Amino acid sequence: MSSHRMKKAAFWLLVAFYLFAGANHFINPSFYSGLIPPYLPCHDLINIVSGIAEIVLAGLLLLPRTRLFAAKGIIVLLIAFIPAHIYFIQINSCIPNGLCVPQWLGWVRLIIVHPLLIAWAWWCRK
Repeated sequence: MSSHRMKKAAFWLLVAFYLFAGANHFINPSFYSGLIPPYLPCHDLINIVSGIAEIVLAGLLLLPRTRLFAAKGIIVLLIAFIPAHIYFIQINSCIPNGLCVPQWLGWVRLIIVHPLLIAWAWWCRK
């Protein structure tokens, strides 16, 4: 596969990923609310705003004029999600009545997956 085709596929996957993730905030809100640290207020509002932001940013990726803004917005959003990843590790990567994985997976998500998501958004900015 040529690098152009690979980048195009990565771009469409990025759009689909954030459309799905954003919609999932409304389809399965309990999944996300359990990841929000207790020291943050208004968990329901944070969940809704996050979902809307992911959907809007995915849509803005589709327009060449707003693609750079959208990529930067996704990166800012991912940085804003870091406290949730840290909180997930602090609770041993296990939300009561929710997502429960080995703790090392929480670390992998924070240290490897999260930077890869940031790099993916930045790579698709053009």
